[in-house]
Amino acid sequence: MIDELWLVHPDAEMQAAFRRRFDGLPGVRYFPGRFEELPQIDAFVTAGNSYGIMTAGIDAAVIRRFGTELMQQVQQHIANEFLGEQPVGTAFLVATGDAAIPWIVHAPTMRTPGNIAGTDRVYNATWAALLAIARQNRLHAQTGEPLLLRIAMPAMGTGFGGVAFDEAARQMAAAYRHLQNPPYRLDWDWVAERELTINYDNGRKVVR
Repeated sequence: MIDELWLVHPDAEMQAAFRRRFDGLPGVRYFPGRFEELPQIDAFVTAGNSYGIMTAGIDAAVIRRFGTELMQQVQQHIANEFLGEQPVGTAFLVATGDAAIPWIVHAPTMRTPGNIAGTDRVYNATWAALLAIARQNRLHAQTGEPLLLRIAMPAMGTGFGGVAFDEAARQMAAAYRHLQNPPYRLDWDWVAERELTINYDNGRKVVR
């Protein structure tokens, strides 16, 4: 389980949206700065594209920090494990060799840069990232390696994706809330309840 989830964005409006939507959820920290200003964390989630071309947006800041070798690692993993195209809704971890941020989580919100407003892709990418971290922690618990407990995440889908700040925060919070409350049953009533949290906002359908 994650001890701290740091929500990273320098814009006050985005931080206000994070605070509204994540209110009451455990372990949430709000960081009104940039990726480059983060304190020591265990992993950073980067919202990229399906091909691991990390030359714009938050991806570019990550590569400036860790070098083009990291992009090559990401692309090699995509080539090996996804035959060249990583589906939205999947995520994987890459070691950086940097003690301040030892892991990057690659969780694309889009196949190629473009508008994803009105979709559930922010939820899907956030959920995939959280699951990938949970899987890594299960592995580390078996091997005795340090767990990834302090995670940082940007505002997913709000750059090239064009998702409104409040909607991005809503979908991200839904994913984090689902991580905190795994199901005790799998049936259609539970599915319907979960779909409402992903696709609706106060009774209004916001995901097409």
